[in-house]
Amino acid sequence: MKITIRPENKSDYRTISMVTDMAFGREEEGKLIENLRKNRKFIKDLSLVACMGSEIVGHILFTPILIKHEDKIFNSLALAPVSVIPELQSLGIGSQLIQKGLAKAKKLGHESVIVLGHENYYPRFGFLPASKYRITAPFEVPDNVFMAIELVKNTLQNVHGCVAYPKEFNEV
Repeated sequence: MKITIRPENKSDYRTISMVTDMAFGREEEGKLIENLRKNRKFIKDLSLVACMGSEIVGHILFTPILIKHEDKIFNSLALAPVSVIPELQSLGIGSQLIQKGLAKAKKLGHESVIVLGHENYYPRFGFLPASKYRITAPFEVPDNVFMAIELVKNTLQNVHGCVAYPKEFNEV
């Protein structure tokens, strides 16, 4: 199966929302993407679609976040959401989106990514519990599902604090 991955464009917006809503079985995730696009810190090049031919079958979004501790602030990215239409899940499309997305984020100069996700899925890409870096979530969450990855070696070595998500994450 030939999959191409590219940045989204305006004509993709409705399809991305539909694919995401199908993947999650609800409309909140598609609405989150729509709201995050309106944020002035939105990075168009980190909203990627997976295509089979001309059909969009998956999407991934990386959003700027902050890790705060007292008067120190560190920039990072949140990976959320990643989606693939249900009938094509478990075929490696999500993995391709994550790999290409992480590579693109690194190429653009980003140094780390935080994800809240499945404990058996994300470690295959190099994600480790964020607690290893003394990074916490702003809400109660099991340690094994709140993870971080360094895109640049040792970039999180001296970083610790609580993740601050954009307000759009609280609106859905």
